[in-house]
Amino acid sequence: MKPITFAAIQRYSIFSPNHVGNDSAIFSDVAQFLIDNGHKVNYYNEQVFLTSAEIEKNVFTMIRSKAAIRKLQRLEKEEGVVASNSAFGIENCTREEMTRMFLKEGIPHPESVILETYECEDFSHLPKIYEPCWVKRADFHAIHKEDVTYVRTNDELRAVMAEYALRGIDRVVINRHLIGDLIKFYGVKGTDFFHWFYPQPGIHSKFGLEAINGEPQGINFSIDTLRSICDEAAKLLNVSIYGGDCIVSPDGEIRIIDFNDWPSFAPCRKEAAKAIGQTILNEAK
Repeated sequence: MKPITFAAIQRYSIFSPNHVGNDSAIFSDVAQFLIDNGHKVNYYNEQVFLTSAEIEKNVFTMIRSKAAIRKLQRLEKEEGVVASNSAFGIENCTREEMTRMFLKEGIPHPESVILETYECEDFSHLPKIYEPCWVKRADFHAIHKEDVTYVRTNDELRAVMAEYALRGIDRVVINRHLIGDLIKFYGVKGTDFFHWFYPQPGIHSKFGLEAINGEPQGINFSIDTLRSICDEAAKLLNVSIYGGDCIVSPDGEIRIIDFNDWPSFAPCRKEAAKAIGQTILNEAK
């Protein structure tokens, strides 16, 4: 294969809450895989990317800022830049868009509603199944612990919605709380790589919210079904490099509660880097 020069656009640290080192490590390992296979990698941070007049035709990136996403979308659409992940897929993974797409296309997901935060005075139209529930900022990924909140009652929900409104968050996604085992997963579309595990307290966690579901009970479930659901979600969202969380209910039903573009792959980094690197090469071809 003819050597390719890649632009490697790194994630701004504010978008890696409690995972700056892990995100940097997987990105570096993927870059090294490409270099070891005879290719060249030019590094950019999101600020440098925004101010660069030219960019390589092949890109791999963990960008999250809205400005960088918009620029990369333009380059993909107008100049034929090939990006892994695509900026269009990265945008699809923002909370509101992901929720809408999952519900529309039947990806297993909690019952959910999307509300304006100014609607905090009256929840009479919400069914009681939303007690308890999760409130999540709709416009973006979680940057602060307060961007994802577990609430038990409608009274708590009103207070949380008002607090979100005061922070300038106009819209929220509200997910019904699901009882069952919490599982984290990582995958690379188009490869044999797939990894799942039960999160441990204080490990591989951004904000420690995994404790809400308690210790996993080891509920029996189909790994093949989990992987099939994840592959379908990745295809729908247009992301090749992904990870997320799901709940396995006591009857073995699997529902995805979060799906992210290019997470840290911390517990399986070395194996993941090879799969990601190979996918980047395949997409560049």
